[in-house]
Amino acid sequence: MTDLTGIYVHIPFCRQKCFYCDFPSYAGLDSMFDAYAAALRREIDRRSGLLSGCRIDTVYFGGGTPSLLPVKTLLLILETIQRRFMVTGDAEISMEANPGTIDKEKLRTLRSSGFNRISFGVQSFSDVVLRSAGRIHTARQAVQSVMEAQVAGFDNVSVDLMYGLPGQTQADVFASLQQAIGLQLAHISVYGLKVEEGTPLETALDAGRAALPDEDDELAMYEMAAHILPENGYSRYEISNYARPGSECRHNLKYWRYQPYIGFGAAACSFLDSERLTNTPDVTEYIARVDANQGPVAVREHIDACTAMAEYAFLALRTSMGICFADFFQRFQVEFQCYYAEQIDHLLHQRLICNHPGGIRLTQLGMKFGNLVFAAFLPKKDK
Repeated sequence: MTDLTGIYVHIPFCRQKCFYCDFPSYAGLDSMFDAYAAALRREIDRRSGLLSGCRIDTVYFGGGTPSLLPVKTLLLILETIQRRFMVTGDAEISMEANPGTIDKEKLRTLRSSGFNRISFGVQSFSDVVLRSAGRIHTARQAVQSVMEAQVAGFDNVSVDLMYGLPGQTQADVFASLQQAIGLQLAHISVYGLKVEEGTPLETALDAGRAALPDEDDELAMYEMAAHILPENGYSRYEISNYARPGSECRHNLKYWRYQPYIGFGAAACSFLDSERLTNTPDVTEYIARVDANQGPVAVREHIDACTAMAEYAFLALRTSMGICFADFFQRFQVEFQCYYAEQIDHLLHQRLICNHPGGIRLTQLGMKFGNLVFAAFLPKKDK
């Protein structure tokens, strides 16, 4: 295992649940902020031995909406991590935030206390689209939050945008992309909507109370982002992520490069030594288990070699760098081009992947239909 490891901290609170969201996050639990943060710090203290000897070069506060927590609480959590782990001096320390939940003073304090990257969940710069998605902020608040973060000293600011949202048009997506580019951001993520089971959006669609763009419009939205952002200096380094040179999200790259990380908090996942550990997603249960000195891990999965090779393959192929045959062999002692010869030939014939020096990567067509490529590498237990 590499001695460079990442830490993920899950903050499961939201002011309002977005209509499309099925993430483990909850609205209306403000009274639990202090108890949760205390349990989180205790979990960090007790599990710090898992990474003995490792250096931490990325810390990521995700959610939910981490910016809902009081700034003193956020800093106490970060200080606990810095006290219990060897955090490198150049570590990327990120926090997700929603416009409308953060102000100038909070941003200045976060930046001066060690946070150096912030990612705003904007989704759209259209007020109409924001309301249809159940977002709590306006387009104006989103612009204001980004600018205030930049003034506070954050030179690594990212925004998330979405396409395929209810009532969204190609013109909406074009305007949002232009607005994001005009803000001189370091990083822009663009995700297509996926309707998840059990969400309010699914219910509204089934009842005819909402309508999505048709497939042609959604494809045009996708292609718009794929062309406009690179033309304006944002390199596409992963299927849904674009960055100025040197501003790629180092923490997320750990996931796509199949590197180790540890997660703290309700629903947080860890990936260490061929095991995937997942904490209980229930906030009350999480606090109770930690307070009782019980482990919060609810699911423990051993990842066999066959599954690990498949996961490595489709995660690496999400990135513009693709798969390096030498790296794959060094990790698994297996020749990728032999083990997956049939899949490689098939995908090359379909023009979904292409060869590049020492490996393979997705073509532009493969980026568009990535799920077809990833399915080709699902584990085959008979090998």
